[in-house]
Amino acid sequence: MSAGRGSWARSAVVYQIYPRSFQDSNGDGIGDLEGIRRRLDYVRWLGVDAIWLSPIYPSPLADGGYDISDHAAVDPLLGTLATFDALLGDAHARGLKVLLDLVPSHTSIEHRWFRDHPDWYTWADDGPPNNWLSAFGGPAWTRDEQSGRWYLHSFYPEQPDLDWRIPEVRRAVGDVVRFWLERGVDGFRVDAVDRIGKDPELRDDLPRTGPWLLPLPPEYATLEHVHSRNAEDIGRLLDPLREAANGAPLVGEVFRPTAELGPFLEHFDLVFAFEFMFASWHAEDIAGVVEPAARLPQVAWVLSNHDFSRLASRLGEENLPLAAALLLTLPGAAFVYQGDELGLRDGPGTYPPFDRAGRDGARHPMQWDGSETGGFTTGDPWLPPVDAEHRNVADASDDPRSLLSLYRRLLALRPRLGEGFEIVVADEPVLGYRRGEHVVTLNFGDEEVEAAARGSIVLTTAGDEQDGRVPARGAVVARTVA
Repeated sequence: MSAGRGSWARSAVVYQIYPRSFQDSNGDGIGDLEGIRRRLDYVRWLGVDAIWLSPIYPSPLADGGYDISDHAAVDPLLGTLATFDALLGDAHARGLKVLLDLVPSHTSIEHRWFRDHPDWYTWADDGPPNNWLSAFGGPAWTRDEQSGRWYLHSFYPEQPDLDWRIPEVRRAVGDVVRFWLERGVDGFRVDAVDRIGKDPELRDDLPRTGPWLLPLPPEYATLEHVHSRNAEDIGRLLDPLREAANGAPLVGEVFRPTAELGPFLEHFDLVFAFEFMFASWHAEDIAGVVEPAARLPQVAWVLSNHDFSRLASRLGEENLPLAAALLLTLPGAAFVYQGDELGLRDGPGTYPPFDRAGRDGARHPMQWDGSETGGFTTGDPWLPPVDAEHRNVADASDDPRSLLSLYRRLLALRPRLGEGFEIVVADEPVLGYRRGEHVVTLNFGDEEVEAAARGSIVLTTAGDEQDGRVPARGAVVARTVA
């Protein structure tokens, strides 16, 4: 971990904003930067330390903004650079840091680099040279009609992969980092990090022989992706990115098991623990995932984001208080996806879908009030609210027993929990761990249980009940030192 400027991120709670779905300011049905700016008081009131903005750059939207056509501009649908500067200034005035999404592994096929600097990408002259697959289905090679050659794409064909073995590529992405840092950005969440390191010989991936600890699309899961990603010298390729960040925090999206995250810690201030996100919802299984991840000096806990089913839909509403307590009482950094504090569920999406990979359901708009459009827009929303009359900020903020109020209490308590982490019990259905002078007891069962330690109760997911019993599908935090 680099010292100085990035150190704030190690224990931060970061609120992920999907800009198109947070707040529309002009009635066109699409969330924008001015809308985010108008909702900063809510974010500050919630009690987080920073916001992460999913891509705000110009994009043809083949992949929800992750197909970038200009790294140094703002999508006109979302605003302008001047709007962004105003948002950044207002966030900083409220004590909020701002992280941008950095996408270094690929660009949009409409990016000027693809035609002006074709040598910055990976090509083959005579058809696909190997069996590599796209994460979204089909071969990872597509024929370019203009040149007749085949280009590599780890994701959609509209997203050609940059070749990070080309020094000019590393310099160009470094210039992007410096451009935004000079405007005052505080750091970056770095997308699909392990995709930048590929086998220079383009050798075939091997057939899958064992289980994978993280979810993969069925076709993609048929191979061991030993050559199409995460090359042995990926650290050397990442060095210029770390240098360009100049101490600003880099948060690595490394979609790999916890045991394989070590090499990335030299270059990233935080790495996501994705095994945690997909662990079986049982005390002993959660303990088995949390304990090794908590040993990492730069762990970022995450249970939900824009790419996967909403927490409420995946775990069930009865588990949301327990999930909030788990996420926000672990050591390290934590990321909260917009709307999880309300218990938002997956929506129906739309037809035809915006996202061909089926992720529209997790991207429906934030619900601010109980009106027809949930206070998100005065126009026709690009995706409709799901159940704004039942789940919205206006109602939940006035209810001391709401999930939103629990998030606020957990966020207020979190800085006082203390250093260290030790599991004291992992016996189904109870998981208990010590944080400094506090013991957190999580109950994954359907009946009340005794707390893992005696002490003064400082928080319970049951609201005002202070008898020390841990509610079903809930948690208690006790201070064990008088």
